Amino acid sequence: MKIDIMTLFPEMCEAFLNTSVIGRALKSGAVDIKCHQIRDFAYDKHKRVDDTPYGGGKGMVMLAEPIYKCFEHICDERSCRPHLIYMSPKGRVFNQEIAKEINHNFENIAVLCGHYEGVDERVIEEIVDEQISIGDYVLTGGELPALVLVDAVSRLVPGVLSDSVCFEEESHYNGLLEHPQYTKPSIWHGKEVPEVLLSGHHAKIEEWKVQKSLETTEKTRPDLIK
Repeated sequence: MKIDIMTLFPEMCEAFLNTSVIGRALKSGAVDIKCHQIRDFAYDKHKRVDDTPYGGGKGMVMLAEPIYKCFEHICDERSCRPHLIYMSPKGRVFNQEIAKEINHNFENIAVLCGHYEGVDERVIEEIVDEQISIGDYVLTGGELPALVLVDAVSRLVPGVLSDSVCFEEESHYNGLLEHPQYTKPSIWHGKEVPEVLLSGHHAKIEEWKVQKSLETTEKTRPDLIK
């Protein structure tokens, strides 16, 4: 999968992307992720990327043209038009199903990170394919939401994780929360690992995992059961 992030703070995104699982995936070529500085496509000598909003109001609005030119550059560089996602509180709320949907439907995506009071509505109408939110709260910029989306989608790409089981048994992948996990030692602070997990009886272990998954989901996220 090829991913392009459009941002005013590429160094912030790159610091995250070059570490841990995603960093290894980049080095192996399992994913191809590039960060693009929107300011590089500003058209005046001051590299201005924002201006005051028409109609008044506090804050600044990101200019349409630098964003548009940045996306044009990505299209030329990739020799295709990526599916463009704008991280916005106005978008549908991101979840595992959307991560799977993006991974399944698109080989090339671009992610636009807004700042200030957002971006000029006209560039959204012109090039944005969909808007996605990571929750009902406000952040200082779109970089963290973009990284959440990129991480969740990238780890579904073959070769990023060692085995598909690594994500297929996790919380939310199948609509339920994950069962409890344990490791050595078998007794810690007087608390013992459930006996069934030490039994070696695979059928009973799987039955226990399903049951605990259902119990955990019903207790903490009953909305998912419904």
